[in-house]
Amino acid sequence: MIKLQLIGHLGRDVVKKEVNGVVVFNFPVAVNERFKNALGVLQERTTWVDCSLWDRENLAPYLNQGVQVYVEGSPKVEAYVSNATGALSGAVRLRVSQLQLLGRKDDEKRRTSATDVPAVPEAEPVEEQPADDLPF
Repeated sequence: MIKLQLIGHLGRDVVKKEVNGVVVFNFPVAVNERFKNALGVLQERTTWVDCSLWDRENLAPYLNQGVQVYVEGSPKVEAYVSNATGALSGAVRLRVSQLQLLGRKDDEKRRTSATDVPAVPEAEPVEEQPADDLPF
């Protein structure tokens, strides 16, 4: 068995389909990776993974474009010839067994914004204790 774990952002809202009476949601997840090339220049690469989530209709309202998710499941790699260019290409598909919502891209910006950060009251100074007086 092969298991793949990803953290990424949904590339678009989910598409709901029904297959043999079972609801399936399809959505692409973009996984961004930053690295330095041989010359030391910072590069960024995005890998798209086509995900399918079976029989979890209660999650549909939350699976919108831009939402960050953790997904885990069984991967399948497919090769195909592009209709547009005729070039050989490939795709990674993931049948999702676990999904966790992590938030939206704009949530992170909002959390770090100075206007949204509540004022922290001044802490009272704490007396330092010698190491041998610690209770544990």
